[in-house]
Amino acid sequence: MKHLVLIAATVGISLAACNNNKPAGNTDSTQTVAGTPAAPAVSPVKEIVSGYLQIKNALAADNASDAAAAGKTLAAAFGSIDASTIPAEHKTLYTEIEGNAKEHAEHIGDNAGNIKHQREHFEMLSKDVYDLVKAMGAGQPLYYDFCPMYNDNKGGSWLSETQEIKNPYFGSSMLTCGSVKEELK
Repeated sequence: MKHLVLIAATVGISLAACNNNKPAGNTDSTQTVAGTPAAPAVSPVKEIVSGYLQIKNALAADNASDAAAAGKTLAAAFGSIDASTIPAEHKTLYTEIEGNAKEHAEHIGDNAGNIKHQREHFEMLSKDVYDLVKAMGAGQPLYYDFCPMYNDNKGGSWLSETQEIKNPYFGSSMLTCGSVKEELK
């Protein structure tokens, strides 16, 4: 009999403890508690940067098929950005860049069998994405790298998520050609 009373008391205490963890009233999970800092805002270009970096890494690995798939993903990302999330002071810049950058991403996506052509469009895409990141941030640290030998020694730049040089213009033939020119935080 003592065991039954003890078990009943334990179950009762456990149930009471579980009910005390539930919030009363509004159960909206996005509601913040007064004095608790809100989560940091996510950059509207974070998805663009992610797609861009996938292209960069595929080109550095000489993988035209993965670069094409990432190009299609990036082109779709440009189309999915909610313009209302872009701060007013950056809307003009974003609008100016969006069309060209999306076109470069589409060219990369449509040319899985032509890595040279993908790299030509990647160079122009890199300039557009750099301008976006400079103005709006990326939501992550990035490095702006430069290879002086690309395009008949005219040079080419790209963004990277690592400080280590992995050249997307030459791939395995000169993977470490280049240097970090700027760190973007």
